[in-house]
Amino acid sequence: MAQQSQLVATRAPHLKIRVETTLQIMSEVMVALLPATLFGVYLFGLEALAVVAAAVAAAVLTEALAERRLAGFRELIGDGSAALTGLLLALTLPPTLGPGYAAAGAVSAILFGKILQGGLGRNLFNPALVGRAIMLAVWPGLMTAYVSPVDGATTATPLVADEFGAWEVFVGTVPGSIGETSVPLLLIGGVFLLARGRIEWRIPVFFILATAVTAVLFGAEVSLHLFGGGLMLAAVYMATDWVTSPISESGQILFGIGCGIGTVLIRELGAYPEGVTYAILLMNACTPLFDRFLKRKALGEA
Repeated sequence: MAQQSQLVATRAPHLKIRVETTLQIMSEVMVALLPATLFGVYLFGLEALAVVAAAVAAAVLTEALAERRLAGFRELIGDGSAALTGLLLALTLPPTLGPGYAAAGAVSAILFGKILQGGLGRNLFNPALVGRAIMLAVWPGLMTAYVSPVDGATTATPLVADEFGAWEVFVGTVPGSIGETSVPLLLIGGVFLLARGRIEWRIPVFFILATAVTAVLFGAEVSLHLFGGGLMLAAVYMATDWVTSPISESGQILFGIGCGIGTVLIRELGAYPEGVTYAILLMNACTPLFDRFLKRKALGEA
């Protein structure tokens, strides 16, 4: 006679879900950024790799020291958010900037963009963009000095120079920051994050659409505004930050539109050729207003 299986009754609830940690989520975002990072290192060489390594290491070490967790590798890495901040910052930097400057920027990003704002989940502004904004204010010349991946000559970004075609800018074989030069690879990572449910589609889509429409109104070259500079990197990986972007769907749409309009206005009317950093930071400041006035009504609420 076959032995009957034992059925054990447990208390409700019986529905089980897979628990995902912050480290898992941050790791997936870094995986999504890996193709663009490797392409940047391929284009610009070991100088770019040194900048990336210095920014990530400085960000992780700064957070570990601030939170007094240096007991082991797991404690050092923590939830992975510091490493992601360092990587995002590095991808917005010129490859010839130098590891020392990259490390200083990463320290600023963690201290002023995260720790002093209350830590993960409490920061109003995107930490990587805070670090980049500080670096732009302190070292404007170094932060806007780009090199050609073809011959290594110092040259202007495609947003200023008219010598690059739309296809070159799209593929990424043009002067630029380490991770901003390959739109296809950034979009592949974005599709991966969308499929994994890590980002919402409304912010990047309306960011890009608003940029295109505003560029048309200015009579500017739309392809350069969309594919040049850091728009795609920012629209997919920075503007979609859960902490610093609105919760409601309508808030996300307005956030994306504001980022797009602000980017083109700063690029066309401001002193810097790139406007993504300040456009997103300005909209980060508006996020609490969006969440307050555009929040979803509770079930049954009039």
